[in-house]
Amino acid sequence: MRKWTIRLLAGLAALSAVVLIGLMVWEPLAAEPFPPPPARAYRAEIVRDEWGVPHIYGRTDSDVAYGVAQAHAEDDFFTLQDVIAMTRGRYGAIAGEAGAQFDYALALLDARGTARREYARLHPRTRAVIEAYAAGLNDYAAAHQGELKLGNLFPVNGEDIATGFALRQPFFFGLNGTIGPLVKGDTLLPDPGPALGGPLPDRESAENLGSNAFAIAPARSGDGVTRLVSNSHQPLTGGVAWYELVVESEEGWHFAGATFPGSPFPFLGHNADLGWTNTVNQPDMTDVYQLVLDDAKTHYRLDGKWLPLEETNVRLPVRFGPLVIPVRRTVWRSVHGPVVVNDRGAFAFRYGGMGSIAQLDAYYDLNKARTYDEWQAILARQAIPSTNFIYADKAGTIAYWYNAAIPQRKKGPDWRGVLPGDRGDLIWNALVPFDSLPHQVSPGSGFVFNSNNKPTVAAGRADDLKDADFAPEMGIELRMTNRAYRAARLLDEPGPIDRARLERIKYDTGWERAGYVRRVLDGIAALDTAGDPLLARAQAILGEWDLTSDGAGRADSLALLVLRPAMGEDYSGKPLTPPRKLLGDAARYLVDNFGRLDPPLQDILRLRRGPGRHAIDLPLDGGSDTLRASTSWDLDPDGRLRVKHGDSFVMFVEWAPGKPVSSESIQPFGAATSRPGSVHYTDQADLFVQHKLKPVRFHRADALRNAVSRKVVTHRVVAD
Repeated sequence: MRKWTIRLLAGLAALSAVVLIGLMVWEPLAAEPFPPPPARAYRAEIVRDEWGVPHIYGRTDSDVAYGVAQAHAEDDFFTLQDVIAMTRGRYGAIAGEAGAQFDYALALLDARGTARREYARLHPRTRAVIEAYAAGLNDYAAAHQGELKLGNLFPVNGEDIATGFALRQPFFFGLNGTIGPLVKGDTLLPDPGPALGGPLPDRESAENLGSNAFAIAPARSGDGVTRLVSNSHQPLTGGVAWYELVVESEEGWHFAGATFPGSPFPFLGHNADLGWTNTVNQPDMTDVYQLVLDDAKTHYRLDGKWLPLEETNVRLPVRFGPLVIPVRRTVWRSVHGPVVVNDRGAFAFRYGGMGSIAQLDAYYDLNKARTYDEWQAILARQAIPSTNFIYADKAGTIAYWYNAAIPQRKKGPDWRGVLPGDRGDLIWNALVPFDSLPHQVSPGSGFVFNSNNKPTVAAGRADDLKDADFAPEMGIELRMTNRAYRAARLLDEPGPIDRARLERIKYDTGWERAGYVRRVLDGIAALDTAGDPLLARAQAILGEWDLTSDGAGRADSLALLVLRPAMGEDYSGKPLTPPRKLLGDAARYLVDNFGRLDPPLQDILRLRRGPGRHAIDLPLDGGSDTLRASTSWDLDPDGRLRVKHGDSFVMFVEWAPGKPVSSESIQPFGAATSRPGSVHYTDQADLFVQHKLKPVRFHRADALRNAVSRKVVTHRVVAD
């Protein structure tokens, strides 16, 4: 008997070992193989300036795109692999449960299916560029096998790159505010707002939302110079952190700006003639429908007919330590769009831009536009589903466009609520015409701006639009941020807006006593703190606050911690935390970690990166909703706040009369995004914390004069 027991235990141990080994190795073996892009030859030159910023040159645009992939991989192959894994539904094998949630979203939105169906409709020149980019990633991967995170992740092709675009864009206008509650089975709010957290990692959440943009016309600049300021607020690292580059081909593609991992072309910046930047906007572009299912829950009713509910089973890889567990999930689809089934029923949703990847053509074409009319005609295609655009050019034209693929909805239904899914007349198929969207072109004020605020406030009191001019069915946000209150006041003050004044506005750390800021401060001032000495002292200190986050006042740290939660709640449309709790939580945190209520702001708010010989730990200024933005942070073990989101890529662009375009820029860290051993890992940090910029070497002669390295990368086609 004992022998049988020993044999049984040994067999079970062997079986367990086999299972464990299988769970460690199955995922790459089961991964679907994808064909490489078409075999073509490419040749690009990568010149790095003194800041390590890559300048990529080639004979054709495709040559340049190949070089963009190689240069970006040299600096951040770590993140590029994450982005590719997301497009394959394999991110859970890298990032565990958080990554698997992203893989679920890929399947739910049918992003891969969209890319497959729509890829052939892209212009051939666009396909050529993204296929060259894919080839560059493949060549880097083949030459650096030791850096690979997953087996069988490469080769990638143009469809993979297009899938990334189909997956990313909806979450910038707030689709997670719909998907998150539906997946959880929560009741949808009447207006879900911009809650972009939830299933997708590395996306702007409502609490992190932010960006500023300014354009100044030559008549207002005081020196005849047209100026554009790009001040996007993104995570400082990860899949939507900015990567700076300059590209130039003999086919006329010459652009300086920044892109995200997974894109062959910049999303903002400038060419010789014009430039633009973006801020996130929050139009109501999503509608939710509750379906009526039959008893078998396999069909739904629409206009009196029963239609089959499309069902697809997907396998999500989820990493737990060394093991990758396959998790089965089902996604559904109706004629409305994706469907989520929860305890409350079956809910379909439909959103602007669904089923399209035309934004690839649009972004590429915008890079090469030469006049405002040409640029505006590209934007008017409504291929880019969302984001505000702020524009300027060498002719002195400035413009603001509330760009959004807003559904053309009929009057009557409550479009912000849950709609009946059995009515076909509520399934829209057209968009609000582009010209009907809020916009300003060369207003009399001589400036346009946006700070994630309502689009009717963009050009000064004399030129601003009226909220009532836009139908409620459009779902345009009507909220102001503190940054917007502040920018509107500072820009509308009389006198020229010259370079020095524009810099002061951009780096302003002030707060306006308006909106949620006023409600919070008034609520704290009205508190009865008798019997609570800590709260009373905190109330007194905050009562002396000068409404700035410049680090000079003793209340700055307390105000920072008090206003951060309120900002997130206001952005998300949630009730504000009671003033007593806001003040109490902030006070206790400061006392517990710093032994006082008034530590200097620079002691707690830090720009940190490391470890390694290029590690940095520097003081920061700014608040969560000031024009100089330190939006959100992680709490380090020493109690300091490690900023992770806020001012990221900043660019000042100028067109002076009779002179070529010039620009300056800065990033919080450096060009070598995930290379701790490189001097360019953090070499821009000192300038960043001092509100200083570095030159952009837009012109090739300038780049070569300041080059620290030059290399040629090639892809050759080998004959069979």
